Formats: sequence, structure tokens, C-alpha cells
Amino acid sequence: MSKRKKPVTKKHSNVLGSIAWILTFIVVVLVSVTAGYYIGYDDAKDKIVKKERSMEQKRLAMVKKLEDEKAKKDEQSVSSRLKEVLKKESKSIEESKPSAQTKLPEVDVEPVGEYEDASHEVEDAALAIAPKREIVKTSARPKLAIIIDDVSVKSHVNAIKGLNLPITMSFLPPSKSRPNSHTLAAKESFYMVHLPMEAQNFAREEPFTLKIGDSQEKISQRIAELKKLFPKVGFINNHTGSKFTADESAMNKLLFSLKSQNIVFIDSRTTADSKVQKVSKKYGLNYIGRDIFLDHKMDKLYIKAQIKKAIEVAKSHGSAIAIGHPHANTILAINESKALFVDVELVLVDKL
Repeated sequence: MSKRKKPVTKKHSNVLGSIAWILTFIVVVLVSVTAGYYIGYDDAKDKIVKKERSMEQKRLAMVKKLEDEKAKKDEQSVSSRLKEVLKKESKSIEESKPSAQTKLPEVDVEPVGEYEDASHEVEDAALAIAPKREIVKTSARPKLAIIIDDVSVKSHVNAIKGLNLPITMSFLPPSKSRPNSHTLAAKESFYMVHLPMEAQNFAREEPFTLKIGDSQEKISQRIAELKKLFPKVGFINNHTGSKFTADESAMNKLLFSLKSQNIVFIDSRTTADSKVQKVSKKYGLNYIGRDIFLDHKMDKLYIKAQIKKAIEVAKSHGSAIAIGHPHANTILAINESKALFVDVELVLVDKL
């Protein structure tokens, strides 16, 4: 009797089921790995983006820090220059030595320090107000010239040049107390001379101050001397001079001498009685006069307000001249007003 074969169907079913479970497991694993990859990729991408943002924020913070440090250094630099401005000329060893190139006339005077304020220039506070002029309508950018008077020592020059603006320096003639003003001017491509002239009331008169009683010969001789000391001079304005500029005869002698030397006179307008305009017309010369005194008062806020007025005068008339002095508050006020000059073209006086 032959043996009966055992049925294998159930066994095959178990094998197939196991394979199916294995395949299912593999699929699940593969799906999990794939999903994990993409999820991990997104997480990594987010982390990279966050890291880049963090690095950019750190970079911007560093840039701002560097800019703040630079601004602080610039401010400290300006402050340092201003400290130099406040030094007394008598303490400067370098400047106390007369130049060997130019022999100065002998003068028996006490050394004169820096003027405490600008009040020595004007007899009347009302002169801080700009004179009436014809309103000029022009499409050209208005021009403003700022003249700094009383420049006489190296600290003045350094402070003014440190502003990095086209500021006109007007040098006092050399004297016993400030013997090298002409040698300092010689290093500049453009400058003016601040000529001492007789005032109505001023106790600290400069040596060789022109007087209303001076002869034509004496005045012409003095201008010739200044031309030798300052060979590049093309413009002169008055230091004090409220009495001299109010005297028509004296101004006639002076303008005659200046014209013969091709020097232009700028009226600092230290008196409302100035005869400069009248005498200029007689000689066929254009009258040039100061519009605004920046530092008749030494308060910094006042000076900044005067700068704004000078800009408005320039915008109304096409041009304007402002006069200041090498004092700390004046230099600081100009430095802090740089943003205002965008409305005008700041120029040297020869460009007006």
C-alpha cells in the first residue's frame, strides 16, 4: 500500500506570510529612513538658516560697533584739536621763536594771548544781523564763505583744517607775541590777512594798527610790507577798525594802496557807520562785506543758530559771508553743523 503525501498548502502559506511580513517591515524601514532623511534635512536647513541669520546679526553688530568706535575716535580727535586751540600762544616754544627768514620791526609790547571772545570786533551787537541786500533768484546753488579771523598760531590752523571743510583763514600779521603767522600762512594755498585797524574802543590794540591820522605814505608802506610777508595775499579784511572804516578819508587812502597791490578789501562791518561801500564805489570796486558774525556771543547754541542764519542769507541772496574766530565753541559748532551745509556750496571767499 503506497504512502500518502502530506499536504503542503499550510506550510507554504506560513512561508508566504513570513515573506510578506518581512517585506512589509523592509518597506516600513525604508519609508521611515526616507521620511527621517527629509525631516532631518528640513531641520538641518532651518538650523543653517538660523545660524546664517545669527552670523549676519553678529556681523552687523560688529560693523555698528566699529562705526561707533570710529565716530568716538573722530569726536575725540576734534576734542583734542580744540584743546590745542585753547592753549596760550605764550606756552608754545616753537611759535615763540622768530623766523630767521623775515626780520620783524622792533615792538615794545607785552605778549598778547588768544582773545576771550569776538566782542573786540564789533561796537554794536545789532551788527550780528545781516544787512539788507537785493533778493536774488537763481537756479545756481547758493554759496557760503566762512572766514575765521585772528588765525596766528599752529593750533588754530590745525583745528580749522581738522574740520575738512573749505574754510578761509585770515591771519593776523606777525608781531612779537605771534611771530610766525606769516610762515604758517605760507604753507597754505589760499589765505587772507586780518589787518589791524583803529577801533573806537579797544584796549588790546595790535602793534602796527592803522590809524585814521596815518599818511598815505605810511599806509602804502604798511601794505607793501604785508605783501612781502604774505606774497600770496589777494584779500584783506579789518581786525577791529570801527573808527578807521567809519572815516572816509582813511578808507580812501587804504583802498588806494590795496588797489595798487591788487588786493581786495572785505569789510568786516565792525560798525554801522562804515564808509567802505561808498569809497569802493568811488574806485569802481565791488563792495564785499560780512553778512553774519557767528560768535559775537561765545555760546555754542548761539553760534549754531548764527550758522543757520548765514545759510538762509545765502539762499536768499545767492551768496553770503560769515565771520568767526578760532575758539573752541566756534570750531565745535561748525563741526556739528556739517549736515546743514548740504543746502549751500561752502566755498573760499575767492570763489564768491
